[in-house]
Amino acid sequence: MTVTTPATVPLPAPVSGSARHLRLVREDAEDAREFVGYLVLLPAGADPTELFARNGIRPEARVLAPAEGEEDGAPDPLRIDPERRVAELDGRELDLTYLEFELLAQLVGNPHRVYSREYLVAHVWGYGHIGDGRTVDVHIARLRRKFGARHRGRIVTVRRVGYKYVPGVD
Repeated sequence: MTVTTPATVPLPAPVSGSARHLRLVREDAEDAREFVGYLVLLPAGADPTELFARNGIRPEARVLAPAEGEEDGAPDPLRIDPERRVAELDGRELDLTYLEFELLAQLVGNPHRVYSREYLVAHVWGYGHIGDGRTVDVHIARLRRKFGARHRGRIVTVRRVGYKYVPGVD
């Protein structure tokens, strides 16, 4: 999750102790969870990996996509690589538009969670988007076509609500 603030908003004072981090409790999810984020300030144009290596810092970056885990003993054939902005299904790269990728990444990020059309419009297209939930329906239909007949059932319609991604459906 990325949190951005306007430049005019003052940053909070550092917390005492050695750990300086921001705690965020999400209460909008069914199971309220606490997230811990760290803010790293670097000079403009600096390569973070070079700075970390020079200072002996070995950051661990993991993208925890439940779809990449195992369900019922079988790995999910859908792989999302957010850094390369690539989605692969059964080893073949899907040719996705920017919005299709964003929509798929949102659904895959929390499998089995039902997202309303309004939520998806707000978080994928942005709050200033002019349109309705039908825009989401069109993009979901395109994703299903690109998934093919074998995997189109992975994106499930929840009538009168929205959509969810289900990794174990074939």
